[in-house]
Amino acid sequence: MRSMWMRLAGACVLAVGMALAGCDSKEPEQRAAFIQFLQTRVLDRPGVRVPKPSDEQKKPFGDYARHYAVIADFNESMNQSVGQPMEAVIAKGSPRSIGDIVARRDDIRTAREGVKQMRTALDANLAKADAAHAALRQPDDLKAVFDKAYEKTVTLPAATFREVFPALDAVLDGAVRIGDYIEAHRAQIQIAGNAITVSDAKVQAELNAMLQALNGHASAINAAQRKLRTVVSGS
Repeated sequence: MRSMWMRLAGACVLAVGMALAGCDSKEPEQRAAFIQFLQTRVLDRPGVRVPKPSDEQKKPFGDYARHYAVIADFNESMNQSVGQPMEAVIAKGSPRSIGDIVARRDDIRTAREGVKQMRTALDANLAKADAAHAALRQPDDLKAVFDKAYEKTVTLPAATFREVFPALDAVLDGAVRIGDYIEAHRAQIQIAGNAITVSDAKVQAELNAMLQALNGHASAINAAQRKLRTVVSGS
């Protein structure tokens, strides 16, 4: 909600929050400075670049500095609640051998729960940013540039992260399933390091099918990670 007051002397409408004072004599210069910043520091740079200008550097933007905070705050939240945790989840939940799956089933389950938390955090952060973006009141020339910057630094990275989640879920679910299966068939399965011996043909066929599926999901994760790196780095 925003409150408005009519100033009879200037006949200007002032909007609280994201809206700007239309009678501010500095607004054209502030808008020009902000547009130049978005164009040269965000859009013209490869990949996802979200500079952190100092308070002094933001002064030329005037009230438009609060518009940039919509982008900056989202990326900061994304890094803390999704980017960094995802690195930890992949490191903890990526089995390197069948023996690793069996030995680290609890770690893999914990990683699987971590993915759910990241998905929830991403949805909440994006919803908050989208609502703030929709509430902005911007002149057409600024809006055209800002919307492109928002798409590049908020919408596209969020969508790409979302592509990683299903593959990551599938790998972790598959690893847990294999670990549980091996535990349930200890009498027919012997593991020594990276070597595995199965004494029952039916168990071997079922285990092979699960391992093949896991390898396929791992390939999907690698593809999603490559796309994410391309989006972030721009190459």
